[in-house]
Amino acid sequence: MGKFALLFLFLFTAGIFAALMITPVSSVLVYQLVYFVNPDTRWWAASIPGLPYSFIAALVMLFTLTVRYKQLSPLAPWKQQPVFKWMLALLAMYGLMIVFAVVPAAHKSFTYDFAKLVIIILAAYKLVSTEKALDACLWAYTAGATYIGYIAYSVGRDGQGRVEGIGMVDTGGDGNMTAAAMVPALILLLYKAWMGNKKIRVLAIFCGAFIANGVVLINSRGAFLGAACGAVFFLFYMIFSRYQRKGQKGTAVLIILIGLAGTAYVADEAFWSRMETIKEVEDGGKSGSHRIDFWMATFDVLEDYPMGVGIQGFIELSPGYLPERYFERRKTGKATHSTWFQVLSEIGWVGFFFLVALLVSTFKLSRKTKSYLLATENYDAYFKMLALEGALLSFLVAASFIDRARAEMLYWLVLFIAIASNLYYLRYVDQANTNTPYKRGIRKQ
Repeated sequence: MGKFALLFLFLFTAGIFAALMITPVSSVLVYQLVYFVNPDTRWWAASIPGLPYSFIAALVMLFTLTVRYKQLSPLAPWKQQPVFKWMLALLAMYGLMIVFAVVPAAHKSFTYDFAKLVIIILAAYKLVSTEKALDACLWAYTAGATYIGYIAYSVGRDGQGRVEGIGMVDTGGDGNMTAAAMVPALILLLYKAWMGNKKIRVLAIFCGAFIANGVVLINSRGAFLGAACGAVFFLFYMIFSRYQRKGQKGTAVLIILIGLAGTAYVADEAFWSRMETIKEVEDGGKSGSHRIDFWMATFDVLEDYPMGVGIQGFIELSPGYLPERYFERRKTGKATHSTWFQVLSEIGWVGFFFLVALLVSTFKLSRKTKSYLLATENYDAYFKMLALEGALLSFLVAASFIDRARAEMLYWLVLFIAIASNLYYLRYVDQANTNTPYKRGIRKQ
């Protein structure tokens, strides 16, 4: 049995034991481990028992929550979080569209998967009840992205200059989807590299190197734009915020220089050649330049199907809405290649409104949390909220060029902000209103 197989089995078993006997957050960490490692697709999969590891991890989460519900529920009430209202509205819309979907079998199957994701998100919100638990989840995510970066380094590019088939279970082996899930970790590592001690900074640079190199090898233009936007967002606040720590601006400049040097080191000619095609939208022969045609075709579809056409419906109907040249060498249809237009095509304008409302409510709650943190002079947590916002922003930018409306990473990033808002803001507001202090999970500010 290989070392990776042994390590996975050890962490999986130890995590389940810890979830049942020590701390409930371990069940969430086990779920994250299985999600990123995706053991069924690894070369060492034959040397481990053929168990449904993801299903087992989800069951452990739900069992742990059930056993400790009375203890955990008061610390993280679902009704306080407006994001869950919109998340459930999205799920309900997908459920309604089962009746009207153009490809009902596919729509029903993917809606079932989305329902499981929403349940997992709701359970994780209660299980991650302390600041240390949240930090552990963020590190687990970073470690998972680092592992994917290591796999990309080990496999190398294929004949098309890409790295495919190394991602998580919900990416279907697509490199663009894998890279989009990796880039938010880079923004979180900016925060860790700044706020952490020397050991944390070294670890952050180590993880960041593998993740950045993995994104470069995958050659995803959307992921590159996402990483750039998220980094600029966070570093802008580091440099220009009036809430400054000693050496903050100098650290930001140093991070920029290290980032530029690192990019110049790992980025090769193939990477820069692909990045140059971002601006070439006039030539329909260029890779990705035809996405605008797909986006515009979505509105034509909505004229005939105002409620949307369900999951994979656009792919099925696209030959009737796109020029014939897109299907000369293929028998299957085309996807929308954008999360925003994917939602429009799948569940119509109502569903699109629900997704926008979900994101707006997430950033609105984060803004309230940041205001409270500034009022209480908790600047470390304030910049952590900014890092979480930057991470979500980076994913949204990357997802604007691929279909990721039901991606696990999107809802986990929303979840991280919801958990942080609960830990740093909602609990204190509720405590002030009720004059009832919480027994655990509160860190003195």
